[in-house]
Amino acid sequence: MSSTEGKVCQSPGCGKPAKLQCPTCLKLKIEGSFFCSQECFKSNWATHKAVHKAKIESQPHDPFTGFKYTGDLRAVYPLSPKREVPAHIKRPDYAETGIPISEQRVRSSSVIKVLNAEEIEGMRTVCKLAREVLDIGAAAIRPGITTDEIDRIIHEATIERNAYPSPLNYYHFPKSVCTSVNEVICHGIPDKRELKEGDIVNLDVTLYYNGFHGDLNETYCVGKVDEKGQKLVNTARECLEKAIAIVKPGIKYRDFGKVIESHATANGFSVVRTFCGHGINQLFHCAPNVPHYANNKAIGVLRPGHVFTIEPMICEGTWRDEIWPDNWTAVTADGKRSAQFEHTMLVTETGVEILT
Repeated sequence: MSSTEGKVCQSPGCGKPAKLQCPTCLKLKIEGSFFCSQECFKSNWATHKAVHKAKIESQPHDPFTGFKYTGDLRAVYPLSPKREVPAHIKRPDYAETGIPISEQRVRSSSVIKVLNAEEIEGMRTVCKLAREVLDIGAAAIRPGITTDEIDRIIHEATIERNAYPSPLNYYHFPKSVCTSVNEVICHGIPDKRELKEGDIVNLDVTLYYNGFHGDLNETYCVGKVDEKGQKLVNTARECLEKAIAIVKPGIKYRDFGKVIESHATANGFSVVRTFCGHGINQLFHCAPNVPHYANNKAIGVLRPGHVFTIEPMICEGTWRDEIWPDNWTAVTADGKRSAQFEHTMLVTETGVEILT
């Protein structure tokens, strides 16, 4: 224990001038724990140690203690507090509970909803807003900015449009946007890590407005990125573009995977299998499932009025993924980089309308 002066012993009924301070309190940054002697300190230990326990329990839990990462990226805890959404903004059913009951009711269904004219207009509106918000978030990307600051910018841009940030509290996701850096495939949680020159970062934005969700994402280079990283990002974008190019009535949802994987492997990259595109409308995620790899078993044929996403995740190395202890962040099993692009689109009578 270290010497101090001018303090009073904390042992009940003692009151003598204190000369010593509890070493555990010093480590935990607890102030005021002074004792007159080793004997007084030891005799009061049974009661005093409760102060340590209370301090530890009051600190935010870091789920990454002792965790073995696959790459160089590290989570930064604690996260900033949950951002508030004004009361007047219409919310999805999971906003308070974290559980999307309406989605769960149709989880086992493979029926693909055909939207009517009014619903299509609702999707056009929310997707236009989502595009605006993503562009605002992307404009803030630079070396030195934290992903938490980008989350703040996107959150505020969303509520300025009287929309709700769809990721917020969806199955308890703690933030308003997914920020996936380098080896993060998807669902990265914004934190206090600063973006660095040479990083790549994906911003995945979804808005809920007037009862509809609009979803899109893009991967951006932070400052100057090496040639292979640029090729990875460009290939991911091209994979999405080539898949969109075949969208029209009569095409099978399983057909996109062959187009995507063919282009990815031709450029020396792999395609993630765990996560896929999805139907989207009044529900954040619903039928159909849209895999991005060849020889998949996706159910369904494109019809006019279908609205869905294609969002290929392309990797430098293995396509296999692992999930961080936060139960959200998906990373490559080998720690190599991954890039992704996504649009929400409408199947028309003659082809496709990209809504985002």
